[in-house]
Amino acid sequence: MIDEKSILAVIPARGGSKGVPRKNIRMLAGKPLIAWTIAEALQSKYIDRLILSSEDEEIIEVAKQYGCEVPFQRPKEFAADDTPGIEPILHAVQALSKPYDYVLVLQPTSPLRTVGDIDGCIKHCFSHEASCCVSICEAKESPYWMFQLNETSTMSPLIRSNRQYMRRQDLPKTYLLNGALYLADVKQLIQTRSFVTDNTIGYIMPAERSVDIDNERDFQLCAEQLMASLGFQYL
Repeated sequence: MIDEKSILAVIPARGGSKGVPRKNIRMLAGKPLIAWTIAEALQSKYIDRLILSSEDEEIIEVAKQYGCEVPFQRPKEFAADDTPGIEPILHAVQALSKPYDYVLVLQPTSPLRTVGDIDGCIKHCFSHEASCCVSICEAKESPYWMFQLNETSTMSPLIRSNRQYMRRQDLPKTYLLNGALYLADVKQLIQTRSFVTDNTIGYIMPAERSVDIDNERDFQLCAEQLMASLGFQYL
């Protein structure tokens, strides 16, 4: 709880995964992928309740083993390949008998996110009296140097500007959603059905903790970083 507001944290983890099969429970640096998120969330000073949303019985059992509460099994209709990501979250907040003021989404595919990031995002949101806050990281490639091609291969800038940027250090900073943290006022989320609105603020995370596992290379990168942090060399 923070500023008398209760916070529900939801880990969404369905069984289907095309890029990395069964990735949510695949072993990563000695633990199932989902366990890294559970471990950090359980250390938070502000999260009142941590739950899993999954339709997969094996994922549910693994989550329970690592201390995550599983108050329900997600309905199959909210676990399809084409299910919008917001649907399982809205289902979770509405399936619980006790209402919460804010909901925090912690995707298990961001295992490098720390409890410092979690609590930092929550504090950032409340210090700005914001209704929504999402984690972001600085973009490696600037959209000011990106172009579109028409049918004749003629280039046109993606972002038109009166100024021509010749040096990278002169480029305006731009940011990307890194997928690690999504925090919102529950009532507003139910109304807008989105964490990204005109009132959403960004919480900046460093690039080294912003890896979102989507393929085998991402998995290897996370394993290398996690093993290094534990004092082992990844082979």
